Amino acid sequence: MKTKTILAAALVGGLTFITATPALAADKKPNIVFVLMDNLGYGEVGCYGGGILRGAATPRIDKLATEGTRLLNFNVESQCTPSRSAILTGRHAIRSGTHSVPMPGETDGLTQWEVTIAELLSGQGYATAHFGKWHLGSGQSRLPTSQGFDEWFGIPRTTDEAFYTSAAGFKESGVEPEHTMEGRKGEPSRNLEVYDFKQRRLIDADVTRRAVDFMKRSVKAGKPFYSYVCMTQPHIPVLAHPDFVGKTGFGEFPDVLAEMDFRVGQLLDAVDELGVRDDTLFVFTSDNGPDPTFPSQGTSGPWRGYYFTHMEGSSRTPFIIRWPGKIPAGRVSNEIVHEMDTFTTFAKIAGAPLPQDRPIDGVDQTDFLLGKKETSNREGLLLFCADRLQAVKWRNWKLHLYDEQRDWFTPPLKLGTPKLFNLILDPKEAYPVTVQNTWAVEPMTKMMAQFMGSTRKNPFIAPGTPDPYTPPR
Repeated sequence: MKTKTILAAALVGGLTFITATPALAADKKPNIVFVLMDNLGYGEVGCYGGGILRGAATPRIDKLATEGTRLLNFNVESQCTPSRSAILTGRHAIRSGTHSVPMPGETDGLTQWEVTIAELLSGQGYATAHFGKWHLGSGQSRLPTSQGFDEWFGIPRTTDEAFYTSAAGFKESGVEPEHTMEGRKGEPSRNLEVYDFKQRRLIDADVTRRAVDFMKRSVKAGKPFYSYVCMTQPHIPVLAHPDFVGKTGFGEFPDVLAEMDFRVGQLLDAVDELGVRDDTLFVFTSDNGPDPTFPSQGTSGPWRGYYFTHMEGSSRTPFIIRWPGKIPAGRVSNEIVHEMDTFTTFAKIAGAPLPQDRPIDGVDQTDFLLGKKETSNREGLLLFCADRLQAVKWRNWKLHLYDEQRDWFTPPLKLGTPKLFNLILDPKEAYPVTVQNTWAVEPMTKMMAQFMGSTRKNPFIAPGTPDPYTPPR
């Protein structure tokens, strides 16, 4: 059958959108505070069905949802590194050589050829800063200040490395431990503290404090700002700040959720105290679904699966966006949006032109988010796990090209015949309805074929590609 042939060939599939982004007429450029949690599941915060059910109320985040728009079908990449790559470049990470979390010692991160949202906003007069987990390159030429950010503080790689200093044999290994780092554009970034269990507990407080200080300095200087706040919680090891240990009485994970809500509240309070509430676009979301490792196990809410998989529990995360007077308050939508769309949308709002020499997968969602239209500008998306296209979504339909995965430990099994699911009638992706609904596969096949076509002119950048990278002509 032709459909099966195309599906098998389209393991490199997706949507390509190249659009100009004129500024919003006569509008002041808004500040942007983008709060990205690490491995926060769909079902953790109160307004998404968690909160007290997870042992910790989340009143500040829940209130934020009433003040802005809450999306129920916000989709992300399946791992930390590709998700962050997609947010910053507006491109599927498989295009950029960042489709997987790198192994220690590899050449990691984005090439200098990639254009980040920080670079676009800097070109429009924004002050830009990154705080928290980076995970897109640990060499000096690939740290945030080499990718469009004026300043940064955080860790270059992952919180997993907080385990290292307590591991038997590590001190004798000669392996350099991860450090918290800071840097400014034009200067080498420098190591601060060894990122051990002590610093793991303290880092999100430091991230928040520095983000607030950056906002204060930007407002004083009269510049719009882009504050990319990449919290490290609730990634393993799940260890709360000392002020929150024992706060809930239910253990470290709920204590961390309580701390998370408090940190978001600190950022929101700073926006108010600086008098820029109405001029600030505030986002709260997560990079991917939760970790399945007990006792740090997160919850996917009504969905099934965890990060590193193509299940809805991996790809759907909370997403709340507030811009008083611009974005409707109290609105809830199940329209499909992808994290790549924030790149294109922020560029449009700031009046920044998109790169025209490469495929941009993000879709401009300005009119949808501003409430000028009820429907998203995206009908579907591709779900990659590492370098594999494992599923495709279109409207309320989802096509599995690989068998289901509950967790990242399970090797994926490529299906001989894809399975089709109706996510409205079957949110757990348990009952395939392939035979009677193959008509729904056709638009998905077209999406995959379109993406595959775009790769002929614009081949993928291989992981580990060094700089300078020059695209083939």
